[in-house]
Amino acid sequence: MIYETANDWNQSKSKRVMLFGMSGLGKTHISQILRDQGSWFHYSVDYRIGTRYMGEHIADNFKKEAMRNPFLAELLRSDAIYIAANMKFSDLSPLSTYLGKPGDTAKGGIAFDEYLRRQRLHRDAEINAMKDTVHFIHRAKELYDYDNFVCDTSGSVVEVVDPNDKNDPVMSLLSDHVLPIWIDGGSGHTDVLVERFAKAPKPMYYQEEFLLDCWKNYLSEKSVAPDDVNPDDFILWGYQKLLENRLPRYAQIAKNWGVRVNAKDIANVHNCEDFSAVVSAALEAR
Repeated sequence: MIYETANDWNQSKSKRVMLFGMSGLGKTHISQILRDQGSWFHYSVDYRIGTRYMGEHIADNFKKEAMRNPFLAELLRSDAIYIAANMKFSDLSPLSTYLGKPGDTAKGGIAFDEYLRRQRLHRDAEINAMKDTVHFIHRAKELYDYDNFVCDTSGSVVEVVDPNDKNDPVMSLLSDHVLPIWIDGGSGHTDVLVERFAKAPKPMYYQEEFLLDCWKNYLSEKSVAPDDVNPDDFILWGYQKLLENRLPRYAQIAKNWGVRVNAKDIANVHNCEDFSAVVSAALEAR
């Protein structure tokens, strides 16, 4: 770790962290607090995925829908209108919409094979966006003179690294430059996270083997054909399965490369000093 002790952290003039954990536990909220106070550069992995690596796919999906409307189709063909995603750090809906939900197309779903194809695109994009963290650390310093840096990861970072491999190429690279911090909500946050997800779905990525098992088990459990699956029901069902599956792997990442902080402590962070104190305590506890 780049900070072995609480004293290392407290004395450092360049604080660089990577926040990871399930969506809805405060990664982006904390990142915004740090950024808004003017002394931290906020790098959003999801934003990078949606703009640099998936932006063209997202825009093409919008255009495909627009081409079904004769009026818009003619304007698109003549380059009279321009269609693009308005991606924001706090609103990842263009990316979520593109990744979609498998199931009945009449209910807003997409064919499972197409869903799987988009998942594969997202995997490659997430790995690249995670590695880009190093580039943005240097960019933040050289262009904007930011010493402090926060990498706001996707909830699915745990799906694109091997938590049990201490030589994992992505985590080995990142841990040389940032302190990985797991925001642990514990099993008690499950119902709250599911409720939040239902109201505002985030981009969802599954390891392919796990996704195939989920899909097979869902079809069997619900006694439903693939084309008749309620996409909203499956995506919530799958999210709950992911919550259960990811917790021990998040813990392993923290054990091998970083620290763990409690989501309740993060909820009480209101400024940079609060955040620094939480990290210091986590390093002391480790």
